[in-house]
Amino acid sequence: MDFYLSSIILIVFLMLAMTIHVVRYSGFNRQQKGWYIATFLSVVFCSLAEYAVHCGYYKPSWAVPLTVLTVLQFSLAPVLAVFFSGALGLHEQASKAILFFIPHALIEIAAAPFSLIFFFAEDGYHRGSFFTIYSAFYFISFLYLLVSMLEVGKRFKHRDRSTIIMVALTLVAGILPVTFLNIHTAYISIGMAACLCYIYYNDLVQEDTQAELIANQKKVTDMQEHMISGLASIIENRDTDTGMHVSRTREYVKLISEGAVKAGVDTDEINKQFIDLVYTLAPMHDVGKIVVSDTILRKPARLTAEEFEQMKLHASAGGEVVRQMLSGIADESYIKIATDIAKYHHERWDGSGYPEGLKGEEIPLCARIMAIADVYDALISERCYKDAIPPEEAAEIIREESGTHFDPQLTEIFLNNIETPDLLAAGNS
Repeated sequence: MDFYLSSIILIVFLMLAMTIHVVRYSGFNRQQKGWYIATFLSVVFCSLAEYAVHCGYYKPSWAVPLTVLTVLQFSLAPVLAVFFSGALGLHEQASKAILFFIPHALIEIAAAPFSLIFFFAEDGYHRGSFFTIYSAFYFISFLYLLVSMLEVGKRFKHRDRSTIIMVALTLVAGILPVTFLNIHTAYISIGMAACLCYIYYNDLVQEDTQAELIANQKKVTDMQEHMISGLASIIENRDTDTGMHVSRTREYVKLISEGAVKAGVDTDEINKQFIDLVYTLAPMHDVGKIVVSDTILRKPARLTAEEFEQMKLHASAGGEVVRQMLSGIADESYIKIATDIAKYHHERWDGSGYPEGLKGEEIPLCARIMAIADVYDALISERCYKDAIPPEEAAEIIREESGTHFDPQLTEIFLNNIETPDLLAAGNS
């Protein structure tokens, strides 16, 4: 009995702990929590009721209260399967199934005074002539729970059949000793099964929630990329001479970034996520031109000093436009790289650039990469105020401005890779 008492105490505390966890858990709605709380607290009640009957401390004067307690236990025990099914998400089905067990509860109440299902004598608890009524409803509830778990498993595409099998084996292991050996382990096994069901269902829900979050994030990412491409196309259509400028420059920045990784440059900052973001966000670099007038943007001659000052405003404006556009729909790292590309891609390594005159590594890495790609493509492209120059001459200009306009390490990486077939194809398109 000491072992039996210890087991019951452990199950009671386990069920109370699970109840507290469910109450504080934010992953379930109120209805879901209600089914779980009903399940766990019912196991607590039935366990304590059974222990009160079979603990070995019976006195004949306790027969009436123990009869009432046992009637409540026998009425509630088969309904545990219904609570389980409700906790597993079958709310409507469980609500209807409770009606099936109401007649059993009425039978238990009606039969108690006549000792038909159970009774208490001088020596304690005994099964009555019609105990099979309780056994039948208990067995039906067991089958109902298995069917419910299989139905839930089907809903979740049977991702965890092993847990369903373990729950069934746990319940059988608890019921058989009661039936054949008069060892009262039913509620111990039911408590363990309740925990397994909780873990089983919660894991499946969390997996699906995670999958849904990933799918939603993919939708947001696609939306961001379409928005970026659309805005870049608007700018490109205004500045008709730029042609495929945004498409080519994103290929250049990707090659420089990947080359930097191979060369061991800034490996703490340049990783796959960085490369993907720079590639995705490169088209945003000239978004600030939306504030520049068409007269300046399409002028078929070099700009005057005053006009150039107006053109320079596109860098600061671009950073502000990007931040306002992406705020609330992208994380901070995404916004930062987009903003840095738009705002700082005209900064120069020697500090003579704009809008802030940043120098050397004060210039964000993504902007240093963008600067090389932007200038190189501008050199090999025909503009309304100039002819295109051959890629070889453009590469030589980039080389000459290494250390003044451009980051020397990134310049070397770019020049070492510029003659690859992919880059030549991009440059000539």
